[in-house]
Amino acid sequence: MFVILWEFEVKPGNRVGFQRAYGSFGAWVQLFRRDPRFRGTQLVHDPSRDDCYFTLDFWDSETAYHHFLTTNRQAYEELDTSLQDLTLKQRHVISFELDPKAFDA
Repeated sequence: MFVILWEFEVKPGNRVGFQRAYGSFGAWVQLFRRDPRFRGTQLVHDPSRDDCYFTLDFWDSETAYHHFLTTNRQAYEELDTSLQDLTLKQRHVISFELDPKAFDA
């Protein structure tokens, strides 16, 4: 499984809107669901910083993610632009492969 971790600093007063747009049922997930190889998104709040959030996006593979970006570039950029007023900063932290067998107990 391929995971992409993003960090966001949310503009004061925009937490609810940000949570709606970036959460498990938000606009980003709706866009990503166009691809059957998308596995989900988790939104995580940093308890030490009120306006800091992380998203983890899960894909079958890095290839699947890049294929999605290629085939949905315009919609991705339009959504990114439409939501930019919710945040002060955003940055890609890391992308990595996760061994799904690591969760088998």
